[in-house]
Amino acid sequence: MKFGIISLFIVSILMMQNSAKLFAQDIHFSQVSNSPLTLNPALAGANNVTQAIVNYRTQWRSVATPYNTIAASFDMRLNEDSRQKNGIFAMGLNLYKDQAGDLNLATTNANLNLAYHLIIDKKSTIGVGIYSGFGQRSITTSAGKWASQFNGDYYDANLQSGESVFAAKVNYFDVGTGFVYTYKGSENYITSNNQKDFNIGFAVYHLNRPDYSFMSANNEQLYMRFSGFANAIMGISNTRNSLMPAIYFQRQRTATEFLFGTYWRYRIQEASRVTGFNKGSYLSLGAFYRTNDAFVAKVLVEMMDYSVGFAYDINVSSLTTVSKTKGGFEMFLKYCLVKRTKANRSRI
Repeated sequence: MKFGIISLFIVSILMMQNSAKLFAQDIHFSQVSNSPLTLNPALAGANNVTQAIVNYRTQWRSVATPYNTIAASFDMRLNEDSRQKNGIFAMGLNLYKDQAGDLNLATTNANLNLAYHLIIDKKSTIGVGIYSGFGQRSITTSAGKWASQFNGDYYDANLQSGESVFAAKVNYFDVGTGFVYTYKGSENYITSNNQKDFNIGFAVYHLNRPDYSFMSANNEQLYMRFSGFANAIMGISNTRNSLMPAIYFQRQRTATEFLFGTYWRYRIQEASRVTGFNKGSYLSLGAFYRTNDAFVAKVLVEMMDYSVGFAYDINVSSLTTVSKTKGGFEMFLKYCLVKRTKANRSRI
């Protein structure tokens, strides 16, 4: 039944993907699972006791002024040490800043996440999360060159632009929600590598449709973003190898992003079977495809509680002529403390 749910979810994504060919307006990372709170607010505390992540992405450097995004997130479980519990309370904090173009169009967000994960049994939980926070958009109009500044012979920076920007900065309140189902399938994956874990979830961002327009006469609202995903870790029994397939869907008005692929994961060092202090080390290579946009090559290194990942987008869209297939470079650094949940089955 669990895999039937995943199949239905994937079919639904494929049907929605055919309805639009554009890309999302919000920021996005190619290493989506390692920017969890921009993917789904319910991922706070879903898989780890504590995790902290820093992300950086730069793109379109070969086309124009590069677009740069930096983000940081932290989430933790609040009642992990409680022996008798029917659910997990968690909180998270998500920050990011995106800056684009010659006008330094910048978007800054700071969100607080709260989540609760109901323990269904020793292997699975279902959780719901909400976020609320503030955003700010800013623009440097003085850096622009406008048609009204052409004097008939050449561009004259001393001429008035005639652009009536209401404010160089706009602040807004933001809120959203999501749910996640988490399944931890194998207890003996350390010795036999038969691990079968997966997550599936859906979220809605910008539920309140905040107004973020610079113009006094324009009521420009931020459209809701719908986010769906399914990912897994599937060990190949009695080997050092695992597969980590994933599928991600984002839709914001008519803009759609659809990313799918898999990592191949190789266990370099086995985790400690007794003390648990040594959590093993892994090297993973990934190949993903973002429809009508880019192939994404990924490298992931996991050592003990730390992970570092790199990704590069090989552009295959209509911009290939000017981009020369150069899309974007991305990296992240993560600290993660993992501990399996042990609790009584809840009564539902």
